[in-house]
Amino acid sequence: MHVSYHGHSIVKIETKGKTILIDPFITGNELTDLNAEDVKADVILLTHGHNDHVGDTVEIAKRSGALVVAVAELATYLSWQGLNVHPMSIGGAYTFDFGTVKLTQAFHGSSYTENNEKIIYTGMPAGLLLTIEGKTIYHAGDTALFSDLKLIGRHEPDVAFLPIGDNFTMGPEDAAIAAEWVQAKLVVPIHYNTFPVIKQDPHQFIESLSGIEGKVLKVGEGLDLYS
Repeated sequence: MHVSYHGHSIVKIETKGKTILIDPFITGNELTDLNAEDVKADVILLTHGHNDHVGDTVEIAKRSGALVVAVAELATYLSWQGLNVHPMSIGGAYTFDFGTVKLTQAFHGSSYTENNEKIIYTGMPAGLLLTIEGKTIYHAGDTALFSDLKLIGRHEPDVAFLPIGDNFTMGPEDAAIAAEWVQAKLVVPIHYNTFPVIKQDPHQFIESLSGIEGKVLKVGEGLDLYS
């Protein structure tokens, strides 16, 4: 299984002949190496409904026929756009042909802003706990620090993607505490430097971790997880 980072909160997982995209914010994302017009996906997983996470989901899913997995309200909204969706809710898990997806808590907001200045409520924000090929991947989505992150540690994640940008999510100091609580074998920072207000030094964040292995993935860089 190959897991790669593509700027902001985009993570791509290639497993069992399938490509899974998490939060494919491509158009308008100057830090990504992906092209919205040709990127392909079998599955799209969304943490919440903000535009910088839903991103190019509709275009990609319509072109590739991808299944979109999201919180029920967001999934319903996207089904009205003609997408094939699988709705879930916080705390629920479902086993697909590629692996198991469990939605976890995240403390943030969740809404989609349409071009006519209309804001659509899209349910609760979530984190993603994925069990694929015997490995566990945690994508925290956009979240503040909260004590129940300690429960994620019970799942012993192999890799955890944690936001460090501050302003909209937890910043580096809180993310370092989250890393201690999540107890992942490897921590990778996400959701930083896309906008001026979330400018951070990811290497400094990694250096701040105590007794925890961290790695800054360059855009397009990935790692292999072996079962």
